[in-house]
Amino acid sequence: MQDMRDLIDNLNLLIIRIFTAVKSEKGQALVEYALLIVFIAIVVYLMVKGSGRQVNCVWSSINSALGDV
Repeated sequence: MQDMRDLIDNLNLLIIRIFTAVKSEKGQALVEYALLIVFIAIVVYLMVKGSGRQVNCVWSSINSALGDV
């Protein structure tokens, strides 16, 4: 859980730096793309973290089945 908080803190710092560094209309598009990338990264991270336990369970089942042969 601490890793997730660190990730969110780092992403928030990145967003703040982008907002302060760029204030033109070009910067607005850049910030929108950055926010989109950050959102996608968070979703992918949560999906991988959430499915990890299930993948481990399936792998263990396969490994047990092969060990009996």
